[in-house]
Amino acid sequence: MSLGTFDPATTRWPGRRGVRPRPLRIRLLRLRPLGLAVALTLVASLVTAPTSSGTPVATARPTPAYKDASLPVEERVADLLARMTLAEKVGQMAQAERGDVAGDPTQVADLFLGSVLSGGGSVPEDNSPAGWADMVDSLQEQALSTRLGIPLLYGVDSVHGHANLNGATVFPHNIGLGATRNVRLVKEIGHITAEETRATGPQWNFAPCVCVARDDRWGRTYESFGEDPELAARMSAIIVGMQGRPDGRDLAEPDRVLATAKHYAGDGLTSFGTGEGDYTIDQGITEVSRRDFRRLALSPYVPAVEKHDVGTVMPSFSSVDWTTDGLGNPLKMHAHDYLINGVLKDELGFEGFVISDWRAIHQIPGDYATQVAASVNAGVDMFMEPFSGDAVGYPQLIETLIQLVEDEVVPMSRIDDAVSRILTAKFELGLFENPYTDRTHLDEVGSKQHRKVARQAVAESQVLLRNKHRTLPLSPRARVYVAGSNADSMGNQAGGWTLTWQGGSTNVFPGSTILDGIEDATKGQVVFSEDASAPVPRKADGIVVVGETPYAEGFGDVGGPQWAWDPGDNGVPRPPKTMQLSDADRAAVETVCAQARSCTVLVVSGRPMEIPADLLSQIDSLVASWLPGSEGDGVADVLFGRKQFTGKLPVTWPRSVDQQPINIGDEDYDPLYPYGFGLTPKKRGR
Repeated sequence: MSLGTFDPATTRWPGRRGVRPRPLRIRLLRLRPLGLAVALTLVASLVTAPTSSGTPVATARPTPAYKDASLPVEERVADLLARMTLAEKVGQMAQAERGDVAGDPTQVADLFLGSVLSGGGSVPEDNSPAGWADMVDSLQEQALSTRLGIPLLYGVDSVHGHANLNGATVFPHNIGLGATRNVRLVKEIGHITAEETRATGPQWNFAPCVCVARDDRWGRTYESFGEDPELAARMSAIIVGMQGRPDGRDLAEPDRVLATAKHYAGDGLTSFGTGEGDYTIDQGITEVSRRDFRRLALSPYVPAVEKHDVGTVMPSFSSVDWTTDGLGNPLKMHAHDYLINGVLKDELGFEGFVISDWRAIHQIPGDYATQVAASVNAGVDMFMEPFSGDAVGYPQLIETLIQLVEDEVVPMSRIDDAVSRILTAKFELGLFENPYTDRTHLDEVGSKQHRKVARQAVAESQVLLRNKHRTLPLSPRARVYVAGSNADSMGNQAGGWTLTWQGGSTNVFPGSTILDGIEDATKGQVVFSEDASAPVPRKADGIVVVGETPYAEGFGDVGGPQWAWDPGDNGVPRPPKTMQLSDADRAAVETVCAQARSCTVLVVSGRPMEIPADLLSQIDSLVASWLPGSEGDGVADVLFGRKQFTGKLPVTWPRSVDQQPINIGDEDYDPLYPYGFGLTPKKRGR
């Protein structure tokens, strides 16, 4: 699919998950919580009946079963479903984008919308915890004003914390969490993410990504826990932190959210050169045997579904082409009846609902009716069709689904199954009893305790790859010279999906940069010169922080397109993505390593970077720092010995990009550092 033409009038990028921020003004309804809902309930519960004298009197109508919290969820779902019209049912299957309904929130009620989402960077005008809660509640008020009062489900991409929100705790991206190998810690991170997300209104998180990244040229490598399906399966326990105990027993609590296992399945296995549009690998074709597909792509979904009872699953943009059938017949995952209905729902017993990715059904061949029919019959239950107006989106989806049912292309039983799954989640989340935001934990967003956990995760994610002469850990009394493009950039160390879809090289949200952490950890003099142009003090230990600038999805593909639409970029396209250090970073390393007493290089990136042999020979210590998020102090904790290096590589570190794809178990496996490698120095150096 062509990425389309960027339209500055609508500030939309067609076909993409992210939404460019725009200065929308949201009219927040200031009614007291539950005021409208209570009024509607009172009206609905009164009917007039004549007395013996013929005078009408008010009598109580029995409470509908679906409103009775004492009844089993299955009974409540069945009762509500029986009361719904076809239009009300298919409305529940539609999801709109916040920016599209903000100008006319009555669409939520008029179309009986089941869900609204915030794409990357789509935030309320007041991007504060209370501002988010007010925004979600204003849309919820619209949903509750409908005949049946079915509450709205609001979804966000809290992929490394609730990072759309300025001031939230931003954790390391999954690639760093994979390096920790710490399942208990990952569960705690999931719980904190859920607490900060739900406290501000959204009850649904489009995370975690349990993909297995097998080619680091992929722009979503950092969203993966690593290249080993067993590691991804273990780390899927983050779902427990988000949702609580299986069977939805904790979902109604104010510190839990509905989780999403994504992207089902094989998105990390796509072949380079098959990417959609001008992407080189993202959304491409997974060319694999059925056996290897189960071993590599499906493995993490087994515990996600069978053990952790994940609430929703999101299919991948990618296609599958079975090598055993002869290549040349790729089928988009969103239309894959065998893998969604057959494997996910029937074989694995998935009882939640399947949510499409951002306009993903538009990549299915055929006209819109064909695309909708293929995906809904394959098992997609809710459709992320974010826009209205000129773009084909949620209004057209609703119209098309109604017509397909009337034409008997889609059976009513399929609609009822999809809506039952969606309603089950809403009942388990307690939204029929407590539809508005429970602000109990609002003050915990970005709290000191939450940041302490993030700092621990950063420290445990650091992987020491080289430590010549036992350079690390450094003494806190050392004189330190710091250089490099990523030393003092909160945006670079946080990566994509931070405040905006693509992220940005800014310092606009709270936290500590790596430089801040170094300055806090040392009692000696710290000199910072980003380009290493300042003189290096005598007997100074050098630290050079290099790596990548932020990106997301296909805009991070090696050789892929250049992003140029974040406001902070001022219309200047970002550099093409490679796995090589920039000329400026390489020059900084060479300068510092030639002059400092010792030379430590930190690589802040979402994947391994190529470190040529001639450059590596100049480096005393090399650290993979990944994308640590808001707590740069955690990096300093291991550099200066407050905590030990314990991280292990979640992916193979190649000698050069020409070795890609390279994974543990390959024939002729000869990386620079193998999967699972990581040094742990026992004693402090100088």
